[in-house]
Amino acid sequence: MPIQLENNKRTAIAGKLAEMKAYQNLIIANEEILIQACSDRELSNRLEDFIRDDRKNLGILDTVIVQYGVKAEPSPKVQKEIETVGEMMQDPEFTLFEKVTKHELLKHKQAMSGILVHKAAQVVGADIEVAIAPLNTVNVENRAHQEQLKGMMESLSTLELTGQPADQGLWARVQDGMAALSGIAGSVVSRTDDEISIRDVIRMDHLKVKTLFRQIKDTEDPQKLEEYFGQVYQDLSIHSEAEEEVLYPAVRPYYNDTQKLYDEQAEMKKMLDQIKAMDPNNTVEFKAAIARVREAANAHMDEEERDVFSYLKDSFGDEQQKQLATDFKTAKSKLQDKPLSTTSSK
Repeated sequence: MPIQLENNKRTAIAGKLAEMKAYQNLIIANEEILIQACSDRELSNRLEDFIRDDRKNLGILDTVIVQYGVKAEPSPKVQKEIETVGEMMQDPEFTLFEKVTKHELLKHKQAMSGILVHKAAQVVGADIEVAIAPLNTVNVENRAHQEQLKGMMESLSTLELTGQPADQGLWARVQDGMAALSGIAGSVVSRTDDEISIRDVIRMDHLKVKTLFRQIKDTEDPQKLEEYFGQVYQDLSIHSEAEEEVLYPAVRPYYNDTQKLYDEQAEMKKMLDQIKAMDPNNTVEFKAAIARVREAANAHMDEEERDVFSYLKDSFGDEQQKQLATDFKTAKSKLQDKPLSTTSSK
């Protein structure tokens, strides 16, 4: 029985990530409108801080989607809602308070979507948790923005109802709420998307694949074996093609064993195709075949991190490494848009 490479649970999570990206674009567009409409300098300064965070978080979402490795589109329902909210933000009949209130609800929805994705990842697979880890930053910052937006709503509603500014103690309470969120965040590190180097991106890919191999080793369930191998097949296939398109040509002038890397990946692709034709219900043979490709893949990944990374660090500047990371993610994203010729849906 040939392996079927798609999985409904993973596709559902991909759909939620696509919705988060669509809402993130809407949030940025809303903030551009709110900044123009806001005459209070303190409030507009906070909105300008939001938009810097949100543009960075859009980059993080792009990285998470590429690392996750399964593409989807927002549902027609979500696309219609985004269009409706966009029209409201442009409508002069709605007050600034009403628009900020709608924006706070969007931030809440975005934060809850991030939590939902994490909870789903815990159920579906540890490899998903690895891929979406950068989403923690987006979730925490959305919650912090929510606290500030609540303060803005109090200020705007007081001004609209009384013509007088709100109690100056308001922002102190907001700051207390943000401090509490920072404590919850713990060791979450915020970093802009363009700070990620090619070594970071490749290392994240390697960690995800190693996690998948560990999940395969730990299960005897044929359905889980099929699911995890399907993801290994897609991730390794796309990762290797992106490396051959972006990374290997770049390091060839500095690394004499580049052809060996091409040859190792060609051999792994053959092994993956052989496993894809096997029946996961024959768990002993199936897992033994995967163990062989795991050994080859681990040796290959270790070689890259030990040797190739050293040449990247010594021969390429920070900006060059960031550009390679951007090119690598772009290549992966384009490859993910192309269905694998052997993929079929459950």
